[in-house]
Amino acid sequence: MSDSFENAGYGQGEVGWGTRPAIIAVDFQMSFCDPKFALGRSEHAQRAIRNAARLFPAARAAGIPIIHTAVAWSTDTEFARWKVPALRDIQPGSYEAQIHPDLWDDSDVYILKRFPSAFFGTDMSSILTTNGIDTVLVTGVTSSGCVRATIVDSFSHGFRTIAIDDACGDQDAGPHDANMRDVGRRYADVIQTDEAISKIKALSVKN
Repeated sequence: MSDSFENAGYGQGEVGWGTRPAIIAVDFQMSFCDPKFALGRSEHAQRAIRNAARLFPAARAAGIPIIHTAVAWSTDTEFARWKVPALRDIQPGSYEAQIHPDLWDDSDVYILKRFPSAFFGTDMSSILTTNGIDTVLVTGVTSSGCVRATIVDSFSHGFRTIAIDDACGDQDAGPHDANMRDVGRRYADVIQTDEAISKIKALSVKN
């Protein structure tokens, strides 16, 4: 954190974990993960996939739910004013809308969305609330877009919000790093996959 932000009082204290976490896996779908697509060729995003593939089995073993989102559109009206034309090719039920096989399990939840946040226009908040979730661990792609929007809305819905830095990815490291720093100043704790796994195992032991 730069001195100007620190001197202004940003980033004080920690959000911390509650007792019942869930993972939101933002848009780990094939259109963003498979290098045959232009949007899926980022090595930074591939790093996020590798780390999420370590984190998710530990979460499932501890009984922590994993809720995946994917973007897809059936009509131009649904697509609205997105400024990424390649996204319009993603249809519900298509290969591009499928979750990366290394990250999906049949025990997971899949939510289709049309806008950046995992919360906007979806049942996400209701699913979390009815399952007694108090802590949201955010992973996924891309950090400067849908991941950031999800972090802000998780905070706004009153959940303790933890961004898993190295399990989030972007088209390159610069926008990712800038957004992780900024949400860490304002809305969320930002930690690494290894720390998240250790915390999950500790919670599992207590339960």
